[in-house]
Amino acid sequence: MIITMDIETIGTENPDAIADLAKGITPPGNISKAETIAAWEADKKPGLIEEVVKKTSFDGGLGRIVCIGWAINDGEPECAYHDPSLSTDATIVSAFFTAIKEAVKIHYHGGDTKETPVFIGHNISGFDLRFLWQRAVVNKLKPPSAIPFNVKPWEKSIADTMLMWNPEREKRTSLDKLCRILGVPTSKGGMDGGMVWDYYKAGRFAEIAEYCKGDVIAVRECYRRMAFL
Repeated sequence: MIITMDIETIGTENPDAIADLAKGITPPGNISKAETIAAWEADKKPGLIEEVVKKTSFDGGLGRIVCIGWAINDGEPECAYHDPSLSTDATIVSAFFTAIKEAVKIHYHGGDTKETPVFIGHNISGFDLRFLWQRAVVNKLKPPSAIPFNVKPWEKSIADTMLMWNPEREKRTSLDKLCRILGVPTSKGGMDGGMVWDYYKAGRFAEIAEYCKGDVIAVRECYRRMAFL
């Protein structure tokens, strides 16, 4: 059983967390006059705060998941994503966990087996699984035992397409570049991962979901190519 997955994340929206981050942003050392500092805080600081907040999209303790896409074997990708009725990512993570539990139960005829699925993703070992586990802890959600948290990248329960192509840190490649190398249709068209925050703020949740599902399809095809399937 093969499960291909991808997550989309955004930075924190917690006012207290943002306030704490803002405290760490201070005027340049060459600014000393009160009026100059006031002008800097009015003109420059808001943009700097937003940049720092955006970076928390890589931190599972502060950022959150707005979309999880997955596909079971050769099936069409499915998705759980934010909509105006969801105020946290707990519902998204819970929906994914439920889907995985059901898929494993069906595939392994009730789960009475020592076999486990193989989870596939691009940078899944370095990012997706760690972030997902952290959000599960924060939201007090117990993950399915089938999800291979805390495994080594070379273990059989995981296939990271980024590391499959080249495991050397300085030679790791993006999914878009890998797709172009392998001649696989890329999911990076009018949108890329760096635009998720802006799409989210604009309420374009369904478009984020479609983008995420496109990543799932692209990752699965890259995996097939590299695994000679």
